[in-house]
Amino acid sequence: MTRTLVIDGHPDPDSLTAALARAYVEGAGDDAVLLSLRDLAIDPDLHRGYRSGQEVEPDLARARELIEWSEHVTVLTPVWWGSVPALLKGFLDRALVIGWAFRYRDDGRPEGLLAGRTGRVVVTSDSPRWYLPLVGDTTVKQLKGRTLEFCGITPVRVTRFTDVRNADGDRRAQWLERTRVLGAADAGVESRPLAGRPA
Repeated sequence: MTRTLVIDGHPDPDSLTAALARAYVEGAGDDAVLLSLRDLAIDPDLHRGYRSGQEVEPDLARARELIEWSEHVTVLTPVWWGSVPALLKGFLDRALVIGWAFRYRDDGRPEGLLAGRTGRVVVTSDSPRWYLPLVGDTTVKQLKGRTLEFCGITPVRVTRFTDVRNADGDRRAQWLERTRVLGAADAGVESRPLAGRPA
């Protein structure tokens, strides 16, 4: 079993995204931890950018511990304005800081410091599937390439649930079951020996 961190980036606990996150954790089993960002007590703003340090709240420190513990990271988010909710963006800004998640080498090239982990991005969208490439698929590009892979997490697979506003109960139930199966498949990948699951 693969140590799996599941990050729910939706502010609404009753959202489809939140339900998918719970389904993924169910599939991934006992070595999966759900991190619902809406429950964290952290300041999402980098008040001085990366020019100076900022107090690391206990919930943020705990989130970093979970990232370090994990062997696989799955991020679930809706597509809002071609990006992610402010909740998720603020978490990424605060959690994935230079010197911890990445660094710049002497030659100026970036180096991801979270290597050795795999990833998955799960997005929900009211827009139909065919529309996303027309507008650049910006949410996936941001999370997959500019964030997770930039920090060394690779490979990162992508799952999309689209045309959500027109999806009936049966279709949503199929999505939940598919997500449980994905969680089980991702968690079943051979990995290095397990350490204890954090409390």
